[in-house]
Amino acid sequence: MLQELEADNLQEVVSSNDTVLVQFSASWCGNCRIMKPKFKKLASENENVGFVIVDAEKFPESRKLANVNNLPTFAAFKGGKLVNQVQTNKIDGLIELLNEVTSN
Repeated sequence: MLQELEADNLQEVVSSNDTVLVQFSASWCGNCRIMKPKFKKLASENENVGFVIVDAEKFPESRKLANVNNLPTFAAFKGGKLVNQVQTNKIDGLIELLNEVTSN
């Protein structure tokens, strides 16, 4: 499942899905644009994980769930709770985060 948030409701999405990986980004962020297709590719390869793209500028309440202060930030949630987050523009860091949340 891949979705882009249309409302500031990440808490609902995280609570209603067992495992969720989130990309926090913004339209002005070059590294965010570089990572978005890689994030989407991972989503297509991992159908048992929810993938969510959040515009961190538009949705401040969602941003607070992972204490986002730099972009792009990727956050992993399991059972409604934040497991870990990483600020990266490298696919390896994103894959490590995915492996961490799916191996538990």
